[in-house]
Amino acid sequence: MSTLVIDTIQGKTTAGSINVRGEGSNNTNLQQGLNKAWINLNGYNTAAIRDSFNISSFTDNGYGDYTVTINNDMANANHVVLSGQTTYDGAQDTRWLPTLKAAGAADWSNYTATAFRCQCKQVANGGAGTDHSLMIYSVVGDLA
Repeated sequence: MSTLVIDTIQGKTTAGSINVRGEGSNNTNLQQGLNKAWINLNGYNTAAIRDSFNISSFTDNGYGDYTVTINNDMANANHVVLSGQTTYDGAQDTRWLPTLKAAGAADWSNYTATAFRCQCKQVANGGAGTDHSLMIYSVVGDLA
């Protein structure tokens, strides 16, 4: 068994780019695959951040509707936001429909490098916004 103990990994050709050998002859860029920001949000009753990384704040826009602000901006709006919402008691686990939108925009094709808007709506009651006790979001892509 070997142990590698280091403080910094830096690319040889380009300092900010490290490729990892994947399956077969495929290479994966390490920096592209890392989460650049994430948030674990309690959206029920008094909304609060449980834990986060590279998130500066969030705004509660109403039932199940939040704008999350990224602390260190993404390079552009072409990053990916992954999401999940549920209640701890499981009562609404199959009744939610998560949507992502740009902060202040009508559709998520226009979300920004600095923020994203997330909404949770119940399918069963005509798509009305609903608060959930567990809302998680992860952002991948390039930092500015």
